Amino acid sequence: MSAPSSIPKITLRTPSSLASSPSSTNFIPPSPHFMAGKWHVTHSTLPMWKSKCNVCITYTPLPPASEDGNTDQTVDMKLDDLVEYETRSGKTRKSVHGVDTPTADGKGWQWRGKGWLKVASSRWEVLGWGEGEEGREWMVTYFAATLFTPAGMDVYSRRGEGVGERVLEGIMEEMKRLGAEDGKGEMGKLADSIFEVERN
Repeated sequence: MSAPSSIPKITLRTPSSLASSPSSTNFIPPSPHFMAGKWHVTHSTLPMWKSKCNVCITYTPLPPASEDGNTDQTVDMKLDDLVEYETRSGKTRKSVHGVDTPTADGKGWQWRGKGWLKVASSRWEVLGWGEGEEGREWMVTYFAATLFTPAGMDVYSRRGEGVGERVLEGIMEEMKRLGAEDGKGEMGKLADSIFEVERN
C-alpha cells in the first residue's frame, strides 16, 4: 500500500490592506481567462453565507471600451460579476449583480452593484489560485470590510464537490502561517473562523 499523499504546497499572499510592507513574493494574479466562468463558494468566513446555500459566482470578462464605444486594448478588462445563492430556509434562488473594475494599484478589484445596488461597492482581491486534485481549479479571495459587512475570505472551487481535502488543508495551513507573520494575526483569526458553506 502506498503512503498517503502529502499536503500540496499552497502559497497565499497577505491582503494588501493588512500587509505592513510590500510583499516579497512575486505574486502573479490569475488571468481573466482563468477567472471566467462559474465558481462554487465552498468555505467562507463571511457571516452572510451562514444562512445561505449553493452559493455560486460567475465572472464574465467585459471587452474594454473607449468613450466612443470602440474596443480599447489599453484599458484594463472589467468583469461582469453575478452572485447566485439560495436561502437555507425557503430554498429561494436569489442573485446579486455587479461589475468588477481593476484597482489603481493593480492588486485587486473594486466591485460596484448594478441597478438599485449601484450605490454599493467593495474591494476584493485574489490571495491565491491554482489547480489541485484531479484538475480541480481553486481560488482564495479576500474582501475588505464595508459599512455592512466585516472583512472576510472565501474559498472558490470550479467543481461543486469542492477543492479536495488535501488542498483545503494546505489553504488552512497557509492562512495560519500568514496570521502568525501578521502583527495583528488577522489571517490566523480568519482561519479559525472559516466554515463550510452548505451545498446540495
